[in-house]
Amino acid sequence: MKKAVLSIDKLNKISEIDERIYGSFIEHLGRAVYNGIYEPGHPSADKLGFRQDVVELVKKLEVPIVRYPGGNFVSGFRWEDSVGPRDQRPARLDLAWFTTETNAVGLQEFSQWISQVDSQLMLAVNLGTRGADAARNLVEYCNHTKGSYYSDLRRSHGKEEPYGVKVWCLGNEMDGPWQMGHKTATEYGRLACETAKMMKWVDPTIELVACGSSKMAMPTFADWEATVLDETYEQVDYLSLHNYWSNIADDTASFLAGGMLMDDFIKSVTAICDYIKAKKRTKKEMYLSFDEWNVWYHTKESDTKIEHWIQAPPRLEDIYNFEDALLVGGLLISLLKNSDRVKMACLAQLVNVIAPIMTEVGGKAWMQTIYYPYYYTSVYGRGEAIRVIMDCPKYDCQEYTDVTALDAVAVKNSQENMLTVFVLNRSVEEDVSVRCDLRSFLPKACVEHVKLEGYDYKAFNSAANPEAVVPVQGETDLLREGYMETVIPKSSWHMYRFSVED
Repeated sequence: MKKAVLSIDKLNKISEIDERIYGSFIEHLGRAVYNGIYEPGHPSADKLGFRQDVVELVKKLEVPIVRYPGGNFVSGFRWEDSVGPRDQRPARLDLAWFTTETNAVGLQEFSQWISQVDSQLMLAVNLGTRGADAARNLVEYCNHTKGSYYSDLRRSHGKEEPYGVKVWCLGNEMDGPWQMGHKTATEYGRLACETAKMMKWVDPTIELVACGSSKMAMPTFADWEATVLDETYEQVDYLSLHNYWSNIADDTASFLAGGMLMDDFIKSVTAICDYIKAKKRTKKEMYLSFDEWNVWYHTKESDTKIEHWIQAPPRLEDIYNFEDALLVGGLLISLLKNSDRVKMACLAQLVNVIAPIMTEVGGKAWMQTIYYPYYYTSVYGRGEAIRVIMDCPKYDCQEYTDVTALDAVAVKNSQENMLTVFVLNRSVEEDVSVRCDLRSFLPKACVEHVKLEGYDYKAFNSAANPEAVVPVQGETDLLREGYMETVIPKSSWHMYRFSVED
């Protein structure tokens, strides 16, 4: 058995973690909204039509922020359609997903759902088919108190107090030819700059996210970021990153090493941000919002056969398996390792559409395999991120070389005097014997060990068998004179929680 030596020292602080790194995303796409979070007549639905069984599963995740209403959908979105009396809202053809949007659920209703799940709204504006005027009007509608046309319009709709939306996305994936209103980097950069100015003139307290590349493999990657930031650097607060992971080649060794791509993507975009910072001779730091990330490939072929113009068809309903959960656990580790620059992130999406939560129409809601690493990292990964130094075995695979068998990060919660360590063994061949130095934190006991291991890579949960793949409690007698000593099996994800001295 191969051995690894790890060291976790309180001096190796990465950053205080912004809790919004555990955000998520709901788009008007598939069954995310209709027959997802919203199903009037369901046994658990409240008077607004929101499924309370779904609400409870979302609340357990402690999702701090939810991006809405898209996604590709937002590039054709008329926000005025989503407010006011429902019987006066028009049905529209959505060219992003070739469906019919009834607008039965809009900004008014979604903000009520956001309150139910104890979260905050990250609202995207349409910079595809619309522009700065519609965007600044939406800020006025949402955030201005009263005495202006759009704030008084909101009040006439029954919302006396402002929505108080603090985080706004300036469009979505504008580098993509699939996007309504696709633009060059210069075209988008100029529009985003002027839109940002006007939005902040209405409400100077808001934070703005400019569109970065929709994936690292885009042919315009890097040039896009540099050009957009050259235009918008002083006006925006974050640059977005999007990426999805696939094991369509059935190469599990490369798939589980996917965190290396996330690390590289983040570091590359960070370098571009810092280049523009130097070029502009400014002291302002640009932070990152990784506001779309997940596994997505299981349904891509079948989704091409969906009939056009129907409402809420079952689209992007990937059923996740054990190896998907391992990768998601690893990607969360990568986000925490880069929390000095990544301040927000959104697992895309939250319900039914490439999601940790699935629903049956009229039936139950259940948790996919990826729900579990998301849950444990969100709930226990809050505080101060600590770098894990390691001397660890490495392996090569088809997509990557020099992959450390283990990937890990630690989080110190000073309020609770707890140290949480998240570890992924991404090797498909080697168990690893670990000796981890925790003495800097004066550990007293391992109070919990959760492990996800031992399943067939393709094993999955379903409505019929929702607990086919679940984490279990592991051994906690691991401390030896300030060291954690354990064996981490191949292809496994772990969370260790230690009580430490104040």
